[in-house]
Amino acid sequence: MPTSQLADRHCKACAPGTPALNSQQVSDMLKSLDGWGLKGNEIVRTFSFTDFYETMAFVNAIAYIANREDHHPDMEVGYNKCTVKFSTHSVGGLSENDFICAAKVDALLR
Repeated sequence: MPTSQLADRHCKACAPGTPALNSQQVSDMLKSLDGWGLKGNEIVRTFSFTDFYETMAFVNAIAYIANREDHHPDMEVGYNKCTVKFSTHSVGGLSENDFICAAKVDALLR
């Protein structure tokens, strides 16, 4: 699925017992994202910026997306970089929601 199609979708709550995506599904969905990698049960990408102001503007934009989608990443923020990590705790791994939000984050930089 192309990134633009993922970015147009919205997250859906995962009902109890919803299984995590299997390794083939994760591999297929990762192909639609630019620069994201798999680390354990998370998809991860580090973004670089010219200064602290740009970094914080990016972090605030992600916060808006996360609250709107009700799907929140872990973030590590430094002066000129931000590492974003998505996983779905309720399924114990990755869900389609992680890829939807990653695509929305990528769209911020287009």
